[in-house]
Amino acid sequence: MNTKLMLIAAGRGDWFTRADACAAGYTDVDIRRRVTAGRWIRLTRGAYAQPGSEVASMAAWDRAAWAHRRAANAVYQRLAGRAVVSHQSALVLYGVQVSELDLRRVHVTRVSGLGRSGSTVCQHAARPPVGESVEQDGVRLTHGARAIVEAVRATSYPVAVSVVDQALRRRVATAEQLTTALSLFDGRPGNNTATRAVLFADSRSESVGESRLRVMLADLGLPEPMLQAEIRDEHGALVARVDFLLAEDGVVIEFDGAIKYGDGTPETLIAEKVREDRLRDLGYQVVRVCWPARPLDLLARIRRAIGRARPGSIAGYVTASQ
Repeated sequence: MNTKLMLIAAGRGDWFTRADACAAGYTDVDIRRRVTAGRWIRLTRGAYAQPGSEVASMAAWDRAAWAHRRAANAVYQRLAGRAVVSHQSALVLYGVQVSELDLRRVHVTRVSGLGRSGSTVCQHAARPPVGESVEQDGVRLTHGARAIVEAVRATSYPVAVSVVDQALRRRVATAEQLTTALSLFDGRPGNNTATRAVLFADSRSESVGESRLRVMLADLGLPEPMLQAEIRDEHGALVARVDFLLAEDGVVIEFDGAIKYGDGTPETLIAEKVREDRLRDLGYQVVRVCWPARPLDLLARIRRAIGRARPGSIAGYVTASQ
């Protein structure tokens, strides 16, 4: 990318149009060649971006979100005020991790006129009317609560829970606002799923994996765990902040995400081993869960841990996460 186009793209937010590229001296043949070679990516009709080496090193979800943010901006600018960004596209711009939702198309809701959907854009009719919207970095979005409800109505319950958990964690909406948003879609397909997810959601879930595991634990009929409980020794020193704690059974359940322990250096792994040893010294049983987990196998492991535990002999004490 030459300097002229680089400056144009920076002014737009790291994306550019075909007209921008032509104004900077590129031809349509140049554009096609760069897209074919993977040097540029096509975001949507007539809009492109150049992912750098830092994008190539991202996890798949982060790469998808990087491209989707720029695509949403491009679509919004092209529609020139006739629509607001909505559904999962709005959630991406709000900074919510929606890794299990489809980001192949940008979702917008029309506020005037009619529009057609295509391979990269899904245009929704404003039913009910959009009403309040939020401006963020020059782009108008549906209110966070509405975006959450509209996004999760079209997905499964476990995915819906993970989205609502992450949205609450980022304070995109409150529980009260979500209840109001749900009422807008009474009787609509998927609203029961969205309602169940909102009722079960908990902002203390720190990752999509933890949210999915929490749903599985509930489906297996296990007692409701404490989330992010702080376990301290007899002197009050913090030993660990754990993902899930079955307090009455003396069992800690930890979700092992692919990047849970940062860079995976020997020092990091040793520190985690010491942490787990200290939990066992206090009398806790520790069950580690990698995703995907087989539900019945997990249930058997947890039951065995409960059988080994001696809750009455556990030292130290537990404080709840706020």
